[in-house]
Amino acid sequence: MSKATQGADTLGAGKDTLVIRHKRIPVRVADVPQHELKFYLENPRLYTMIRADGKEPTQEEIEETLSKMEHVKVLAQSIKENGGLMDAIFVHEDTNVVLEGNSRLAAYRILAKHDAVKWGYIRAKILPQSITEREIFTLLGQYHIIGKKDWAPFEQAGYLYRQHVDNGVSIAELSSEINLSHRTITHLVSVVQFMIENSEKDVNCWSYYDEYLKSTKIKKARKEYSQLDKIIVKKIRSGEIPRAVDVRDELKKIVEAGGKVLQNFVEGKKGFVDSVHAAIDKGAGHQDVRHLRKFKEWIASQDTIAELITLEGSARKECLYDLKKIQTLVLLALRKMT
Repeated sequence: MSKATQGADTLGAGKDTLVIRHKRIPVRVADVPQHELKFYLENPRLYTMIRADGKEPTQEEIEETLSKMEHVKVLAQSIKENGGLMDAIFVHEDTNVVLEGNSRLAAYRILAKHDAVKWGYIRAKILPQSITEREIFTLLGQYHIIGKKDWAPFEQAGYLYRQHVDNGVSIAELSSEINLSHRTITHLVSVVQFMIENSEKDVNCWSYYDEYLKSTKIKKARKEYSQLDKIIVKKIRSGEIPRAVDVRDELKKIVEAGGKVLQNFVEGKKGFVDSVHAAIDKGAGHQDVRHLRKFKEWIASQDTIAELITLEGSARKECLYDLKKIQTLVLLALRKMT
């Protein structure tokens, strides 16, 4: 038992329980000295915010960074006006680490600089030494992914990635514990993996790669052109692809156009904007063009022809009637367009 939580028994202490993974975990509720508590390095917000340079930050660096964040300043003012916390933080009994409530701890540190006595103690739920890493993960997932949903997608993804890759928790287990689909978790983990493989540490680029890996059409182009990943990463970093929505909308047009448009883009013969214009000129992005192209691909298929030839009776008559009507309408459209 740590010094901070040991002394907590004499300051408004109480008892409670948490149910995690069908297990009742005893919790002590008490006011603890906030200056003895530590920030949780595995907290997704801290992990992605501070570890961009690959170095583990000190507690002082974490406090300084959090204290400058606007939401922490607003939180400090809210706590001050309320006279204290409405929701207690969660503290690990053995380590004094704040597993849940790091922003609230930072807010208390801000307030304590002006009045150390009034803000010297913070309300905490003290988790026992026996709590496991898996139970901590479930607890945080319940709070931030299912409950408050206040973790940004890249923060969720980073946490899920570490649980899956570093801690060996299967996708199926993660899905059952935090109520996200297998497909969603697989995608989130794959985006983090992609960013790591491409040495991308800027979390502001998360949404670009989220869109890039989400598209099935782009996925086909990646298989056709193995160098496409490196090209896209380079163009995102340079600002040539200025927004994540441009990956979703404009890059998809280049991919839809395919052929020379995509080839010239990949080979560097045309830049992103020029390639988008070339794709639009070819009809990419237009719903009518997509419908026509799908019909053309369907009617040109050998399987389709083989099935149509084998039709008999009324089905054959109806098919012949519709094809002749289509032929008439196509000729009419051609006359009007040319």
